This record gives sequence, structure tokens and C-alpha cells, in this order.
Amino acid sequence: MKLNTIIKQTGLLTILLAMGSQAYAQRDTTNRPVTLDSFDIVRDYRPILADAVKIRRSPDMSNKREYMPKLNYGNVPDKKLDINTGLKELKIMETPFSKIIDHNSNYVKLGVGNLGTILGEAYFAVEDYEDIRVGGFVKHLNQKGSLDDQKFSRQEVGVFGRRIFPMFTVNGLIGYNGYGTRFYGIPVDQNNTTLNPTREAQRFNDIYFSGELTSNYDPQNDDALSYSLKADAYTYKDKFDAKENSFALAGYLNKRLRAFNIGANVALDFNSLGGVNTADGNMNNSIVNANPYIKFKGDNYNITLGANIASEFGDSSRFNIFPVAEIDFSLVPGYFYIFGGVKGGVEKGSFRSFTRLNPYLGPNMNIQNTIERMNIYGGIKGNAGATFGYKVKAFYRQVEGLAMFVNNRETPFNFDMIYDGDGDKALKHVGIEGEINVRLSALVNLGGRLNIDQYTMAQQDEAWHLPKMRLAANARFNISEKLYIDAEALFHGNAIAREYTYTDPSTPSDDWKKSTIPSFFDLSAGAEYKATKQLGIFVKANNMFNTEYQRYLYYPKLGFNILGGLNFSF
Repeated sequence: MKLNTIIKQTGLLTILLAMGSQAYAQRDTTNRPVTLDSFDIVRDYRPILADAVKIRRSPDMSNKREYMPKLNYGNVPDKKLDINTGLKELKIMETPFSKIIDHNSNYVKLGVGNLGTILGEAYFAVEDYEDIRVGGFVKHLNQKGSLDDQKFSRQEVGVFGRRIFPMFTVNGLIGYNGYGTRFYGIPVDQNNTTLNPTREAQRFNDIYFSGELTSNYDPQNDDALSYSLKADAYTYKDKFDAKENSFALAGYLNKRLRAFNIGANVALDFNSLGGVNTADGNMNNSIVNANPYIKFKGDNYNITLGANIASEFGDSSRFNIFPVAEIDFSLVPGYFYIFGGVKGGVEKGSFRSFTRLNPYLGPNMNIQNTIERMNIYGGIKGNAGATFGYKVKAFYRQVEGLAMFVNNRETPFNFDMIYDGDGDKALKHVGIEGEINVRLSALVNLGGRLNIDQYTMAQQDEAWHLPKMRLAANARFNISEKLYIDAEALFHGNAIAREYTYTDPSTPSDDWKKSTIPSFFDLSAGAEYKATKQLGIFVKANNMFNTEYQRYLYYPKLGFNILGGLNFSF
């Protein structure tokens, strides 16, 4: 063992002497004696770890940067990204208007169905620019029921436009609506002989215009003055002598001053009628309305105080001032609100609006305005996230001149206008309104509206043809990206009509009786399937229970009818 150690030490000493001699020879060529007690240090001392740590080579921790040659790419320009001090600020450049790609707002729809149903519809719009939009639409629909001369036709044509300026936006619409039907009502006498042998045709032609100028919202100035000016005009005529011409101007101003808003709504409506029950058959029925107000708005409340000033002029004149007060308070912000108020006003009696409700009015109509002397209301509303919304309102009204339809005594297939409530005694109307909207998922959306009404009449025995309960509901199911299903339901409770009895077609009685118009439930459903990106197939079924119910006495609605066809979007 000792012999091996001596041999190893002697060998190591010999190697060190040889290395030292070679290094010295390279450093100096002069002859110098070599001794064992002197060494020239030619490098730093590097200790070698002991065998115990099992590392044979120490790692080199020096950070060396390799030489990077400069590359030459010939004709390719050498543009470097300037990142000396971080990201450089971008220069915002104005983007020119560009055409919206793949925007299918135009479509054509064609369909046919039973009961002689023919549908044609088209919609066109130019939406290539962000601040300009123009377009037009056309529609035709006709149907024929199972009764004699139970015919309907409707036409719509219009053009529209919108222009957005830096400070305001201008909208305009001009169009024509046509509606044709027949007096197909089937009253009979005691011998079951029809009282309406001719079943004359009726048609309404409506040419209208609407335009509006509205200020744009300035996000940099919440206190800016907001304003609007609107003009409406129409000429409306039936097949006989009845007609109506109207021109209205309306506008509003609103200025926000810190925590409150001050403003006013103003409207001027010139209205003339022909074929009414006056001495010369003409009537001027115009109204001026002014509604100054002040609104207080906080984080959880809105309070409005004002007045509604209404002046009726023309063949008769009246002047009224009604208080306006409203409050909207959030008990749970975003989820639960309570609201209430009191208001009043004047609603214009219009041949156009009355015939849209009931197109079977007779000649020499009686046209009056309706005055809402007082309307006190209150309720709750709110949301439960983005999937559930609701509103419930109860009200009490005192009304002068509530419009109703009753059958004419000599020609019961025609209707007359009568009114209840006057300056001495007003009609009382109590009701409840409820609305709900539910979004169960991205695939299912539901909505509904409920109205319950109770009338305390002033002169009339009943609220003729006015149901005490109405329910409307709708649903939409997005089965897939290509298949959609819609459904609508309508329920009306019982209504009361005034019915005369006849011994023969030429002898009407002076006595009448109350006739109950039964309640009805109308269910409709439709589906649409997108066969391709542009082509779709649709089907719509109406009155699926095939109930020929009546909304007005002697005039049953169409039974079950189905319509199907194609639509093409581009």
C-alpha cells in the first residue's frame, strides 16, 4: 500500500516538473537552471474538488457572447423596429367608409296557402355607409274565407331614409297602405232572412309621411341640450264619402342642469274630416298640446313634475290643464323598482284609428275626442339578471268620451260610434296590466301581456265590444342555427254587444237586447328553415283550433289557415 502511494506521488511530481519546464521554455529562451523551489504562475489557481462530491469537472459560469456576423440580404430594405425605449405610440389614421361584407338585410318572400292565400313581400336597403341608410319595402296579402264575400286584401309600399350628421340625425318615411274587405256580416230576421243581401265592398287608402330630426348624444357632454322635431301627415279615405286629412308637428327640448332636467314637449295637430254627422258633412278637429316638466334624477330615483296643457279648436273648442307627476324608485338597484304617478290628457278621435280597429263603420260617423280627466297608477317592475323581466301596474281612470262600437239599427252589418262619460259624470275605469319576458336559454324566449279591465259606465248600460280580459303571449325557439319556431297565442274574454231584433228585413224593432260575444283563444305557430345561406323555407299556421270566433257581432274571423313558401335574402 505504501509502495503504491510513493509511486503515485513520484509520478505526479515528475509530470508537474515536465509541465513547468515546457511552460518556462515557451516563455523565455535563455538558459536558466531549473530548481524545485521556484515556479512561474501562468494561470489562476483553480481548485479541484475532492472525490467525495463525485464531480470530475467544474462548470464554467462565465457569460460569453458569441460573435454575430452582419448579414446582407441584397435588395431587401433593412427596416428595424424602434424599441429603444419601449413601445412607440401608434398614429391613429382615419378609416374610410367600407362596404359591409356579407350583410343580408335584403330579402324577397313568396308564399301560398289555403283559403286562397297569396303572400308577396320584399325589403331592400342600402347600408354600405355608416351614416346613410336608404331603402324600401312592398307587401301584398289576400285571403278569402268560407263565408260569402269574406274577403281581405292588404298592400303596403314605402321608402325610407336616414342620414346621420355630426350634431343630429334625420329620418324620413313615405308610404301607402291599402286595405280591402267587404261588409260580409250575416245578421238575419226572425224568418232567418239575411239583412245584408248586397255585401258591399269597402276599401281604405292611406298615403302618409313621417319625418324626424333628433339631436345626437354627446358622450363628452352629458349636460348638452337635446332636442327633436317631428312632422307627420296623412290623407285617409274609404270607398264612400268618409275621409280624413291630418298634419301634425311635434317637438321637445331638454336641458340637463346638474341633478335635474328641465324641458317641454309641444305638439300641434291639424285634423279635418269629411263624411261625418254634421250639417255639411265636414268637421275640423284640431288639438294643441304643451307639456312643460322638470325631472330630478338620482342614482336610485327619478321624479317628474309638470303639466299637460291641451287646447281643442276647430268646430268646437275646449281648454284643459292636467297635472303630471311621476316617480320611479329603485328598492334593489337593477332588480326591483316601484313606480307611480298621476296624469291626464286628450286623445284625438280619428277616423283612421277607429277603422283600423273596426273596418265596418257605417256612413255619417260621430267623431269625438276622449278626455282622460285623471289617471292614477302605480306598480312594480324589474329584472332578474338578463333572463327575466317583469312589470305589473294597477290604475284608476276617470274618462270623458270613451269610444265604443255598436251595431246600427237600420243596417246592423254597419257599426256606429258612441261615447260614454261627459263633463257632468265621468266613466270610471279600473284595471291591471302585467308584462313578463323570460329568456330560458339562448334557445328559448317567452313573453306575455295580461290586461284586466272593469268599467263603471256613466250613461251606457255596458262597455260595448270591450272584453274585460285580454291575454297575448309569444314564444321563440331557436332549435339550431338553421331552424326557428315561433308561436303566438291570443285570448279575449266575453264581450257584450247591443243587438236588435227584426220581424222582416225592412222592419227593425226599437228594442234591443244584450248579446254575449263568446270568449276565444287563437293559437298560431310558424317555422323557418334556412336551407342555404340565402334561401329559406317557412310555414305559418293560424287559428290552429279552427274556431271562427267573433271580435265584433256578425263578423266571424277566418278559420284554420296555413301559409308556406320561400324567402331569399341577399
